[in-house]
Amino acid sequence: MKVGFIGLGTMGGHFATNIQKGGHELIVSDISRQHARKHLEAGATWAETPKDVAEQTDVVLASLPGPPEVTAVAADPETGLIAGMKPGQAFFDLATNSPTVVRRLHAQFAEKGLHYLDAPVSGGPAGAESGKLAVWVGGDKAVFEANRAALDAMGDQVRYVGEIGAGSIAKLVHNATGYAIQTAMAEMFSVGVKAGLDATALWEAVRQGALGRSRPFDRLTKQFLIDKYDPPDFALRLAHKDVTLAAELGRDMGVPMRLINMVHAEMTEALVARGWGALDSRSPMMLQLERAGLDKLGGDAAYLKKVMDADKG
Repeated sequence: MKVGFIGLGTMGGHFATNIQKGGHELIVSDISRQHARKHLEAGATWAETPKDVAEQTDVVLASLPGPPEVTAVAADPETGLIAGMKPGQAFFDLATNSPTVVRRLHAQFAEKGLHYLDAPVSGGPAGAESGKLAVWVGGDKAVFEANRAALDAMGDQVRYVGEIGAGSIAKLVHNATGYAIQTAMAEMFSVGVKAGLDATALWEAVRQGALGRSRPFDRLTKQFLIDKYDPPDFALRLAHKDVTLAAELGRDMGVPMRLINMVHAEMTEALVARGWGALDSRSPMMLQLERAGLDKLGGDAAYLKKVMDADKG
């Protein structure tokens, strides 16, 4: 397969290398030809513009910083991909992008009989180099299947997740959740250390607890995703007590507890105003569903159990 690749930075350079290792003929472009040196030495062909890349390839991928750069590369009427792609040709946008921008560009491409798919990645520079990388694809499923060989050369977890924009939504959910968890950890570790624990000893202790031994997203499968909070794994009234004590510790230590105070307020509303104390400790999550205008999430309980059981095996 003739693969075009645009954007040879920290991540993109590794992607392009792995595509070459996968046996594909590579045509590359970047704002600096110097970034392409190792790929050219390995047999890749240089192209001056995104249009030139499109004209020489079967499929095009781009690893770019964000919406402005993707828009310029994809849609410039003179030098962009849209000016050089042939009807039926596909472009995979690997950036962390705005679903709104993705859908707008998809519509522009569709008017010309071209395929635009969002395919953001997760794994960081180490994953980009090793190929241990998740790729989440949104768009036409048949087009994805017809062109996935280049993606499979990049990552070991290539997954179609839905219509156009779905990949970008999944990426934003993943990243923002991770940063929220990171902020909560900063808050509680600062309290723990100020209260007298050694940071390393605290880390060694908590990583062997229930949260430390499980993947954060796996914890959603037994209650939240399937809308079932009774019988509880751990009752809300007990969890509320724990968070109350943590908030009190923060006050005793003079440490601001913005996130924990918000968590405490959510749990108090669920416990006192809603009377959910005997339900699972995850039941306050239903408050957010109400704010979002959702009656339920409706996850597939049987499928989720199958996935979790397979991981255990």
